[in-house]
Amino acid sequence: MPFRTLLFTPGNHPRRVSKVFNAGADAIILDLEDAVAIAQKPATRAAVVAALQARPEPRSPLGYVRVNALSTPFAYGDFQAAVGPWLDGIVLPKLETPAELATAEWLLAQCEREAGLAEGKIDLIPIIETARGEQALGAIAAAATRVRRLSFGAGDYTLDIGSDWSLGESELLAIRHRMVSVSRAAGLEPPLDTVFIHLQESEAFAASCATAKGLGFQGKLCIHPGQIATANAAFTPSAEQVAQAEKIVAAFDAAEAEGSASLQVEGYFVDYPIVEKARRTLATMAAIRRDKG
Repeated sequence: MPFRTLLFTPGNHPRRVSKVFNAGADAIILDLEDAVAIAQKPATRAAVVAALQARPEPRSPLGYVRVNALSTPFAYGDFQAAVGPWLDGIVLPKLETPAELATAEWLLAQCEREAGLAEGKIDLIPIIETARGEQALGAIAAAATRVRRLSFGAGDYTLDIGSDWSLGESELLAIRHRMVSVSRAAGLEPPLDTVFIHLQESEAFAASCATAKGLGFQGKLCIHPGQIATANAAFTPSAEQVAQAEKIVAAFDAAEAEGSASLQVEGYFVDYPIVEKARRTLATMAAIRRDKG
C-alpha cells in the first residue's frame, strides 16, 4: 500500500468531508484535533464515524482519524468513538515518550476488543512534533509494536522550539534527517513528511516534496486537495526512473550470473547497493500500480 499522500480534512465540515474521498490521496485523515474548535470536538466524533461508514466498498482511499493528544481530556472519547470496522487507522498527535505510545497501544487494543476486531487491526501513525518527541525519537521508534511508520509535524514543532517555519524549510533539515535515520534503524517504514501551509506557493510546495523524497521520506501529509497531484508525482517514480531501474536490474542479473558484481550501465557504475536501490524503485512502482488497480 503506497503512502504518498495523506489528506487532512476537518471532521466537522460535512461538505468538505463528502468530497475528500475523491481527491486522489492514498489516505484521508478526518481531523478531531487542531481543525476542530474545542466546543465542537465531542459532537464531531459521530460525524467522522458516519463519513467513514458511508464509504463504498472496496474502501479506497484508506480512512484515518486524527484524535486529540493523550494529554487532553478528549483522547479517550476519541479512541472509543472512532474505532470500529469502518476505520483503517488512528493518527496520534504530539507523541513525546515511549510510555505515551504504550498507553495509546493499550487503549487501541481495548477499543478493538470492544468493537469485535482482532488486536492490531487498526493502524497507528504517531506524529513527532515537539522537542521532547524529537529527543525521545529513538526510544519511541524502538518501542513501537503495531506502528509501521512515524510522521513529522513542523507546525507544532517550530512553535515548540521557537524557530521560524520559512518557505524554504532549511530549519527542518536536521529533524527530517533524524526521522528517516531513526526509522530505518528501528526497522520501520520510511516516515511521512510534514504538511506545507503556504497554499499559494506551488513551486515551494513542489520543492518541499522533492526535499522530503530526497531525504528518504515515503510521502507527505497534505492539507488541501490542490496539493495531492504534486505530492503524488513527487513520491511516484518517473517513467524514466522506472526504465533506468529495469535496465540496471536486468544488466546486473546477467553480469552476476557470469560471476561479476560490478558493471557500467550507460556510463553509470552499478554494484550491489545501486542495484538494491533500483529494485526498491521497481517495488515502489509495483505497489502503486497494485493499489490503483
